[in-house]
Amino acid sequence: MSDVIKLLSDAIANQIAAGEVIQRPASVLKELLENAVDAGATSIIIHAKEAGRQLLQVTDNGCGMSETDARMSLERHATSKIKQSSDLFAIRTMGFRGEALASIAAVAQLELKTRLHNAELGTRLVVEATDIKKHEPCTMSPGSSLSVKNLFFNVPARRNFLKNNTVELKHIVDEFQRIALANPSIQLHLSHNDNEIASYAPGNLRQRVSQVLGVQSNKKLVPVEEETDVVRITGFVGKPEFAKKTRGEQYLFVNNRFIRSHYLQHAITSAFEDMLPKDTFPLYVLYMDIDPGKIDINIHPTKQEIKFEDESLIYSYIRVAVRHAIGQYGISGSLDFERSILNFPTPQQEPALSFEQAANKVGFGTYSPTSGTKQWEKLYEGMKNASNTEPDFGESPGPEVVTYQASTEQPLFNETENFQLKSPYQIHNRYLVCQIKSGFLLLDQQSAHERILYEQFENAINENRVSSQRLLFPRQVQYSPADAVILMDLLPEMNKLGFDIEPFGNNGFLINGVPAGISSSEEVSLLEDLLEQFKQGTNLRLGTREKLCRAMSKAGALKRGKSLNQTEMQTLIDELFACQNPLMSPSGNRCFLTYNLSELTESFKR
Repeated sequence: MSDVIKLLSDAIANQIAAGEVIQRPASVLKELLENAVDAGATSIIIHAKEAGRQLLQVTDNGCGMSETDARMSLERHATSKIKQSSDLFAIRTMGFRGEALASIAAVAQLELKTRLHNAELGTRLVVEATDIKKHEPCTMSPGSSLSVKNLFFNVPARRNFLKNNTVELKHIVDEFQRIALANPSIQLHLSHNDNEIASYAPGNLRQRVSQVLGVQSNKKLVPVEEETDVVRITGFVGKPEFAKKTRGEQYLFVNNRFIRSHYLQHAITSAFEDMLPKDTFPLYVLYMDIDPGKIDINIHPTKQEIKFEDESLIYSYIRVAVRHAIGQYGISGSLDFERSILNFPTPQQEPALSFEQAANKVGFGTYSPTSGTKQWEKLYEGMKNASNTEPDFGESPGPEVVTYQASTEQPLFNETENFQLKSPYQIHNRYLVCQIKSGFLLLDQQSAHERILYEQFENAINENRVSSQRLLFPRQVQYSPADAVILMDLLPEMNKLGFDIEPFGNNGFLINGVPAGISSSEEVSLLEDLLEQFKQGTNLRLGTREKLCRAMSKAGALKRGKSLNQTEMQTLIDELFACQNPLMSPSGNRCFLTYNLSELTESFKR
């Protein structure tokens, strides 16, 4: 058999390495920013076009490179950070593998311009798919400037896997913010398509955290500072009442390097014990300074996973440090996390209203006594043969669930029958109980209201029927760059839903109006909930409009724990069964269950 093993060419080897290191434009930015930090830069400017697909340029005022070093930096495993294997356990720099520039040059068109501070001229290199096209002197300011153009131009399959510009830009902003938080003394500027996204002046750590997370975050922060023989822990955690349903504002750094560790995340979360509401996550920006010899960062090409010599000890130190900070500032766990976004009156606030008045007031849509009767007749028609229905939910036997459908058969009762409908009532401020002829119905008020709002929002967009209410005084809000990117992308569809929001300065927005039926005093909370719900979305097959309608309905729906009066309960039930699909909420939860009278009778027999 002839010899079959061959040595791969440098071009192919570099493309293979690029597959591990360079996954998207944000990966390029991470590598270039880390090189700039290692070069001692005090000012870094980033320009991006088309979310980094077309251009990603990083310019710094660091030490620069000589002509020979500039050429050597494009070779695989060429680095100035380490010289021998023992150096791997004394790393204080961000980079050390010597793979970044070679990997980038293998899958993009790279232009490198660099100059030493004591040199009169710099060096310019143009590389395309590892092939050096130009190598010449140039004039420039001291430092380095790297321009990455047409990323994955020679790997079209990889380019097709990139997400839309909004998603890729958010990843770019995330990497930018991590470097910004790790290096508060460096001036940083990021622009996209010639529009400024973020600009951070040098300052102390608290100032940088406020710059990155928004000026309003300052009131949320509790300082953490503990020092032991093994590790020094500093930074901030958020107060429990500002916990969110996504992990977006969680940053953990080891020796100024951003890391991911579910184990240490659990230590921070467990420090809050019962102070956080269910399925929420605290804000934190924590820094650990530890002896490099006690950690190993050479376990993944992205260098975001590390191993500790004694991880359980670090877990305990972090948990105690966070717990101590919370206790020191007297934060209590007795907080009210439930609030209603919709402006529902309570019985003590005003007298009971007619059906028509209540429906118009709470934003359930127009209601008339005639339409209400028809809606209830539909309820009975759909449930006539409930006892013969075999639900298929793949679950253990329980209360019967029926599929709502209109029927042309005669209704279960008519005006000549001596049958009086009982008024619904509420239990535990969560569920509504309503008698029907075949038994009774148990309705989840939050899921039901989600379904109602979802179909209202969807119909408003499809029919171009916008119902909005203007605010007496416009509200100005400020968001982090990452949240501002998402909100900017959502604005066209949001304004079709009845919002009137416009950009207002650096990551700021002006709220002029909100959808009809939404309390005008809760517009800021609604926007925050909407962003959280949208970031939580996991169904990638849904379009922006569909995801927005789902997020809007969940953010604006009645919360469990909200007390309703008789009129509000009746209106909620009527509006649910006027929906096209009253059985399920947009998030997939059941809106109601039915309990059959004959089954209830049998359950009391031995």
